[in-house]
Amino acid sequence: MSRPIIRLKNALARDPARQLHRPADFSLEQGEHIALIGLNGSGKTTLIEMLLGRLYLGQGEVAYCFQEEGREGTESSEKTAPTDASPNPGSIYVSDNIRYITFRDAYGTADSGYYYQQRWNASDRDSAPLASEMLGASGCKSDERDALLNLLGIGPLLDKRIILLSSGELRRFQIAKMLLAAPKVLIIESPFIGLDATTRKKLTELLADLARSGQVQIILSVSSPDDIPAFITHVYSLEKGVCGPKQTRDEFFAAEPFSTRRRKLAENYRNQPPRLPDGRTAPIPCEEMVRLRNITIRYGGRTILSGVDWTIRRGEKWTLTGANGSGKSTLLSLICADNPQAYSQDIALFGRRRGSGESIWDIKRHIGYVSPEMHRAYLKNLPAIDIAASGLFDSIGLYRTPSDEQRTLCAGWLDAFGIGHLGNRPFIRLSSGEQRMVLLARAFVKDPDLLILDEPLHGLDCCNKELARAVIEHFCERPGKTMIYVTHSEHELPACVTHRMELSRHDAPDL
Repeated sequence: MSRPIIRLKNALARDPARQLHRPADFSLEQGEHIALIGLNGSGKTTLIEMLLGRLYLGQGEVAYCFQEEGREGTESSEKTAPTDASPNPGSIYVSDNIRYITFRDAYGTADSGYYYQQRWNASDRDSAPLASEMLGASGCKSDERDALLNLLGIGPLLDKRIILLSSGELRRFQIAKMLLAAPKVLIIESPFIGLDATTRKKLTELLADLARSGQVQIILSVSSPDDIPAFITHVYSLEKGVCGPKQTRDEFFAAEPFSTRRRKLAENYRNQPPRLPDGRTAPIPCEEMVRLRNITIRYGGRTILSGVDWTIRRGEKWTLTGANGSGKSTLLSLICADNPQAYSQDIALFGRRRGSGESIWDIKRHIGYVSPEMHRAYLKNLPAIDIAASGLFDSIGLYRTPSDEQRTLCAGWLDAFGIGHLGNRPFIRLSSGEQRMVLLARAFVKDPDLLILDEPLHGLDCCNKELARAVIEHFCERPGKTMIYVTHSEHELPACVTHRMELSRHDAPDL
């Protein structure tokens, strides 16, 4: 009888702040491909970090059996944990065989040197490394490397700056980087976030091809049953820090509770909307919130936007759509005063032409904003309530002391998004979905005249998606509120959206 490739037995992390509520059992057998599913904060990342040996175990064991070239090994999590001061064969053994793509990797390398607006800053953009420089060493033979890069369509990306890659390009790049190391197991968190329908379909096909090849086994961490592809053979469900038993894919879907829970929540929120903190009574006194004329943006020889005209009037609710790489984030960066190229364009915001003497803070004080780029940049070790409070001052981090009244307001918005109990928790210790809810609260604390939500439901589970959408719709009922909403999932659009702006790509398609 063969031994499991990876096995956790009665495992519990030593760190009380990172513990599941009950000891976990997990096994990955030869030929299996597994989905870990659970609501935000259910413990999926903690389980993965125990599988990787990144967390010391207070009890139980983690064991590996990759059987590479006759080699077989079993290592305790203490020996494989990266905090071990002395080198050990176990940590090398695990890192050689398992690769992990995290939530933040969807937006590029999650290094501490990245900062918000870097993507739009010409000098920093030009100094950013090329994708080819970030691939790293390969554990494959040269012909296998070329075949993999060709399969993933990486060739055209190698001469691009890493921070200019779209989310779809970054997903492919990160997968290629990990697979070039020839791992036995590939773990991907939130594999489909930020991908348009075409890119999502092709990534699913790519992962299915990799699964069928038998060269790598795949573990996906997801928050929705919709994100469990057909090639997945088994499912582990996590809820409130408890890892359930292994189920076959068919067994899971036969008993799947998420869809029923989501329908009930949607009905409840329609009958009784979430309670929101009070806002200002007087909307901004201008009819045209945004006016863009013949907007053209180029980076080197690459055209991102060409001849874009767009007028947004007070009270209108728009969705901004387009394939990955069509320029949506670039267009929003012009409206949010984050892109220096705005000064060379015909742009008027809140009744004033850009460059007529207004500061970026004059613009930002009217805008509530959340985006993938902001989430990636926010690596602050601050309490969640301070992250929300930073929205009052339009800062990444909190550098001014909020008044008691302002803190009460921020606490009210955390409550509205169902995360009031996380107010004193360090932001970087929250799950990615919990972080996104905090950043959503940050976008609302000013009671903004213009709400710009770029993929706001990224990484949220089915329950938090319904709550966030209910908050957005209820907020938009306030007089004069204007909104731009970006999503690749039409079914996630708030009911209040009545206008559409669609962008087209000006270079080769993403996949």
